[in-house]
Amino acid sequence: MRQELLSLPKTLAEDVARNLVMVARLIDEEPEQAYAYSRIALRLASRVAAVREAAGFAAYATQKYSEALAEFRAARRMTGSVELWPVMADCERGMGRPERALAMAGEPEVQKLDKAGQVEMRLVAAGARRDMGQLDAAIVTLQSPELASNSVQPWTARLRYAYADALLAADREGEAREWFAKALEADKDGSTDASDRLAEMDGVEFVDALEGEEEAGADQPAPGIRVEDLGEPAEAEAEAEVQASDDDVEVAVTAAVEDLEESDEAPENKS
Repeated sequence: MRQELLSLPKTLAEDVARNLVMVARLIDEEPEQAYAYSRIALRLASRVAAVREAAGFAAYATQKYSEALAEFRAARRMTGSVELWPVMADCERGMGRPERALAMAGEPEVQKLDKAGQVEMRLVAAGARRDMGQLDAAIVTLQSPELASNSVQPWTARLRYAYADALLAADREGEAREWFAKALEADKDGSTDASDRLAEMDGVEFVDALEGEEEAGADQPAPGIRVEDLGEPAEAEAEAEVQASDDDVEVAVTAAVEDLEESDEAPENKS
């Protein structure tokens, strides 16, 4: 990303970087806010591939799949990279076109993906099979050397979880429980709810002690951008917040634009 920002004038690069930092910080917990920041970055530097990619992921996180696919396609044209291929296929699923996602799973681009990308593509293809009511085919799609391996990789928990979920949908509860347990064993960072699924299968119920407190505070407005404020008013509010530039964001931006400090003016944006 730093190299791409070098194609922009210094002040503009700093503004774009601040917005991209906010997208990264908010996309998991506050995707609507992240989306608002991504739109600002897109207005500032639509010819930067990293901006188009960030805008794509922000749109994807808010289920704006058509918009996300357009941004991912733009980023791919700019970079020539195939790494976004699986998420592009998943956008096709989100738009109600699972057959198109399956077609993409058979394209030559898949062979150019690294192992993680190929596993992700397998997950998308299995999901597309389920969308089409082909549950048995989805189970077979997930059966692979990666699934059978005892080695734990960053994608292992999600692959095992998807397999367990498909088995459960096929009423193969004993096998499903086994694979939910295997998913939990590999899930070091809590990327799945395998533990909850296992508890549910075992008939265990949890009571949230904070539920009453949350209900009591339900009438209190949430900080930041609200869902109903999205659009131009929300983007204006987000832009004003960016200008405030708190210390955490400033530290993160410094890493992205420090090369710009060495020159009085960076090259103009490439066409």
